[in-house]
Amino acid sequence: MVSTPRAMGNVRVDISDMKVSNRVGDVLVTYALGSCLGVTMYDPVVRVAGMIHCMLPLSKVDPAKAAKMPYMFVDTGVPALFKAISELGAQKNRLVVKVAGCGQILGDNKLFKIGERNYTVLRKILWKNDILITGEHVGGNFSRTVFIEVATGRVVVRASGREIGI
Repeated sequence: MVSTPRAMGNVRVDISDMKVSNRVGDVLVTYALGSCLGVTMYDPVVRVAGMIHCMLPLSKVDPAKAAKMPYMFVDTGVPALFKAISELGAQKNRLVVKVAGCGQILGDNKLFKIGERNYTVLRKILWKNDILITGEHVGGNFSRTVFIEVATGRVVVRASGREIGI
C-alpha cells in the first residue's frame, strides 16, 4: 500500500487553479479530478514542483473567461505551469511530468468526452515541446485526489479507496 504524502504544509490546488513550490516541506494536492485534468511537473535537481487542475481543453470556447482564469483551460494553463516552474529554476530537459484525471464521469455520451479531449490537448502541447509523460492515472468513471511531494517528486493518486503511486 502506498501512503498518502504528509508534510509540514499541504498546498491546495483548487479547480481551475495552479500552484508551484520549491519549499521541500510542501505537498501540493488537488481534489475531485473527474473529467478534469491534473498535471504535475517536477524538476528533481532544483526540487521544484508544480500542479494544475484544468477543467476544459480549449480556451477558444470562452476567450474572456480564459483571460481571467487561464488555468481553467488546458491550452492556456499548461504553458502557464511550465512558465511558473521555469521561473523557479526548473528546466524542460529534467521535467518529470505525471497526469491524472480525464475520466468519463458523465457516462458514454460521445458528445462530451471532455476528459478525453483534455488529455488529447495536453499530449499535443507536450509533444510540441518535446516533453514526455512519465506516469499517468487517467480514464475511468471515478474521481481522483492527487498529491506531489516537493522534497521528492513522489506523486500519489487516491481513487476508489485505493492509493497508487505513479
